[in-house]
Amino acid sequence: MSDLDVINVINAVYVVAAALFIYGISGLRKPSTARSGNRMAAAGMLIAIVATLFDREIARFEFIIPAIAVGAVVGAWMARAVPMTGMPQMVAIFNATGGIASAIVALGELIRTNERPGGEVEVDSAVAIALGIAIGTVTLTGSLVAAGKLHGTINQNPVLLPARNVVTAGAGVVLVALGVVLVVAPDLTWVALGLAAAGLLLGVLLAIPIGGADMPVLVALFNSYSGLAAAATGFAIDNNLLIIAGSLVGASGLILTAIMCRAMNRSLVNVMFAGFGQTGVIVADQEQRPYRTVTTEDAATLLAYARSVVFVAGYGLAVAQAQHELRKLGDLLEGNGTTVRYGVHPVAGRMPGHMNVLLAEADVPYDQLYDLDDTNREFGQTEVALVVGANDVVNPQARTNPDSPIYGMPIMNVDEAQSVIVMKRTMASGFSGIDNDLFYMDRTSMLFGDARASLRSLVAEVEEIINDG
Repeated sequence: MSDLDVINVINAVYVVAAALFIYGISGLRKPSTARSGNRMAAAGMLIAIVATLFDREIARFEFIIPAIAVGAVVGAWMARAVPMTGMPQMVAIFNATGGIASAIVALGELIRTNERPGGEVEVDSAVAIALGIAIGTVTLTGSLVAAGKLHGTINQNPVLLPARNVVTAGAGVVLVALGVVLVVAPDLTWVALGLAAAGLLLGVLLAIPIGGADMPVLVALFNSYSGLAAAATGFAIDNNLLIIAGSLVGASGLILTAIMCRAMNRSLVNVMFAGFGQTGVIVADQEQRPYRTVTTEDAATLLAYARSVVFVAGYGLAVAQAQHELRKLGDLLEGNGTTVRYGVHPVAGRMPGHMNVLLAEADVPYDQLYDLDDTNREFGQTEVALVVGANDVVNPQARTNPDSPIYGMPIMNVDEAQSVIVMKRTMASGFSGIDNDLFYMDRTSMLFGDARASLRSLVAEVEEIINDG
């Protein structure tokens, strides 16, 4: 089999892998097809890896095969061992590894070409190499900072450096200037190293000023960056599949970023440079505002006799790992004739789709999952809204207070339900750092405690009421 035949076969297999990638991403649009879509995309990646191993340019496998084995073991372990609350951090770390892998491959291609006798880096390849190094290194440090903020090892509040926007813009200018120099003089390897250093610095400067409330946007954005870096590197090494896969990830990440910004009524520029949620200050008169509390028994009675209930899940549900208990409560109410729905806000949790994944883990029926708009249409006819660990995404200030930093953000209109039960540990504010007017409304009752323990008690109480009835 000639080299040309091998290349044609590999490219044909790449087309199959690319088709599986596209099908997999399209399957992620709906909860009912998300799992099969993920499997299809994973199968496409496996096919692509196997096909690449037959590339005759790969001369030595003693490092490649062990690396694949180690990566597979680590990936399988992380998938099983990382808790749902740690999933956003894991996604951010995956973005970081994707970024640095692209940067290393691009830099390696530059060095390989320069060291080859008579080797000359063409202009188009030099542009792709510069983009791969720049975007990849920005993605690495930016994603690691995001992971640190999500995990709590780095201050989740925005770190606002003096003249931060000027410093960030300066770093960006240096990055672009070094990229141009590398394109003009690709034989200067030290310029590529300087470009990488500038990218590492810029990634930190971009991520540090962003607070916990904006983490879903940041994760989606760096996911896009990792795809763009891969696509650029694909052009550098003339790999069609890397171009296709990187373009798909880059485009889908940008679309997801736009969706997240729209869900928060924020522009991307505002997210990146406004330092939103920096203080975490709760209004001074919070302790003086009256609010109602409810016992587990009374909450169970309200739920057991309700004809329609909407569960609104927030990050507190993930922290408590209480999704299975919520599902049990939902099944119990549904068996008693109650119409049960699960409302999911696009930016609930700490990454896009966090609550969808959490509820899917508990095998919540897909037809009971409602998005923001569909859920809001139901609240006017809902007897009880049970809010579990959500805060900013149910705060009426987004509709009623023009001076609020979240004003205009689409929220779950739980205050339109006949009765609202809010499950929280304390009266503390959410990531935005502002008080929640929902907690003090006449129709709202606060049920304090750990969500998992409280839901278990609710399940037991509701079951007893149903059996006695």
